[in-house]
Amino acid sequence: MAVQDIVKYAYKDTFSVSTVQFEKACTIDHNEQQNAYSIYWIKEGQGTYNIDFEQYSFTDNVLFFLSPGQVFTVDSEQIKTAYKLTFVRDFYCIQTHDKEVACNGILFNNIYETPFVKPCEKDTKKLSFILESLIEEFQQNETAQYDMLQSYLKQFIICAVRVKKENHVIKEDTETRLFKDFSLLVEQNFRTLHSVTAYANRLGVSPKSITKHFQKLGTKTPSDFIKNRILLEAKRQLIYTDKSVKEIAFELGFNDPAYFTRFFTKANSKSPLQFKKDY
Repeated sequence: MAVQDIVKYAYKDTFSVSTVQFEKACTIDHNEQQNAYSIYWIKEGQGTYNIDFEQYSFTDNVLFFLSPGQVFTVDSEQIKTAYKLTFVRDFYCIQTHDKEVACNGILFNNIYETPFVKPCEKDTKKLSFILESLIEEFQQNETAQYDMLQSYLKQFIICAVRVKKENHVIKEDTETRLFKDFSLLVEQNFRTLHSVTAYANRLGVSPKSITKHFQKLGTKTPSDFIKNRILLEAKRQLIYTDKSVKEIAFELGFNDPAYFTRFFTKANSKSPLQFKKDY
């Protein structure tokens, strides 16, 4: 974030809230890879952001959610009022609270569809009240502050989930369970497992069943899902590390760096080195 005119409230190194209130501001002035969970609320303003190499434009009152590892870049922006909430897993674990909060895959850890949320006037008032309560709690330094801060963060996330569900068709958990299980397994194993069959065996279903399930949901094929996750990680590594193409290839489970280069070039119409040079 730009240094000028930003007020930051923090609890140790695990949770913070930053506020921006001026006519022209830069929420971030360079390419940045997230090392924590972040919630951005652009209350007044407009701009164009790149998230994981995909471009998104917005105008006024929009929230978006980033998970560790995602890449965030500003193309252009003019911000009057904005907030940023940042927390690490040790402060609030998304996975642990998923059953009660239902935000994992809807708000966070959704690298295939950036989860923008646009609250109405009523929801904006609710979110503003929670945020004001959060800032007030930061300033008090009273007993059990951790519990109070975590409680307010949880309320903020739940409110955002409700807004998301009001404005988007969220399929029932029973319909998407196989998709979520597959997604989680890919996230954990994409560096070593590259075939749909390998994941199907882990899930105890046939590759054909997974393919039909994806078709039913109207999403990309399982093989494309795996391929896109590998490519995304390759792009992140190329831009944000000094590793060689050979090192990245081996890290992503390719025994032959030349094959990895062909794989990457076919998908991006440019070689890994050219991608790194151009970005």
